[in-house]
Amino acid sequence: MIMYRAMTRDDAAGVADVEEACFAIPWSRESFWKEADNPFAFYILAFDGEKVVGFIGCWITIDEAQITNVAVLPSYRNRGIGRGLLETMIREVQKKGVTAMTLEVRPSNAPALALYERFGFKTAGRRKKYYQDNGEDALIMWNTKLAETSPQGMGDVYGSNENHSKE
Repeated sequence: MIMYRAMTRDDAAGVADVEEACFAIPWSRESFWKEADNPFAFYILAFDGEKVVGFIGCWITIDEAQITNVAVLPSYRNRGIGRGLLETMIREVQKKGVTAMTLEVRPSNAPALALYERFGFKTAGRRKKYYQDNGEDALIMWNTKLAETSPQGMGDVYGSNENHSKE
């Protein structure tokens, strides 16, 4: 059963392990330690038992949030964990007064694009040659109506992912 909770400093090593498994140019464990202490950063983690299997992070500035990274271990993909992370993040930032959220995503990442569109994100622009590993562009996506976004099946931040097991 997948459980979700907010990241603490003690989680940095597990988050860095997921980051390294998912990205060609990963953030370091030290970066996640710093993020855990950053009052403008907020991260939700997905756990299978004691193991971190996914995470989502954002930076919050007044009423806007920028998703910094989303990652799910390859062996845990297609189980709805990404959806659970995004649902939980949206609910938690809504509680903090966030009304708009943005992110960058690779145009080649069809599963991520479909997920973000499902949650009301729309393409607003493109950053040319954004990704350092291969020079791929990034699509800039926004949900400017976050207060109206009410994902179905949203569980508690400490709840299970049972209702997300089909994706």
